[in-house]
Amino acid sequence: MQNRTAYSGGEVPARVDMDAQLTVELASVISAARRRATRDGDRQVDTAHLLHGLLEWDPAVRDAFDGGPPQIARLLGYLVQRSIGYGLQWHGTVEDSGAVPMVAEGGVPGWSPAAAAAMDGALDRAHARYALRAGCLDLLAALVDDPESRAVEVLRRASVDTTRLAARLDGDAADLG
Repeated sequence: MQNRTAYSGGEVPARVDMDAQLTVELASVISAARRRATRDGDRQVDTAHLLHGLLEWDPAVRDAFDGGPPQIARLLGYLVQRSIGYGLQWHGTVEDSGAVPMVAEGGVPGWSPAAAAAMDGALDRAHARYALRAGCLDLLAALVDDPESRAVEVLRRASVDTTRLAARLDGDAADLG
């Protein structure tokens, strides 16, 4: 299995360059995650913000879960509670899952290191299948690949078998195009 969350830590491409590498749906997910982080008073977009956007915006992402609508509802319930209950321990903190080294300089402004690594992983996954743009399932696979991320914590809390989900997403890689 390829490591889809390796964070290069190199130069951050200009936003225009990044947007050109994303499907319209994934660009919408990222915009929603940014708005949610701002609305919640969080300093950075983290992997839970990205997961929330994916679940709201893309039916293919919702279909990737084998628990059906009840599981999606449970996931969204946990994500919505982030600012009023579950997830309050994250408020005002930087998500550092430990999967990538904490980047003091050269990081992606406004993004947690784990969220930036997940975006890199989504792009790597798309490039590995010779796609011009990363899609929502690419990002979901990259999120699931970091077992210590906030997104995976939410998934586990909602009884999602993340190993099984990752295997399913890896098996569907040829169909993501």
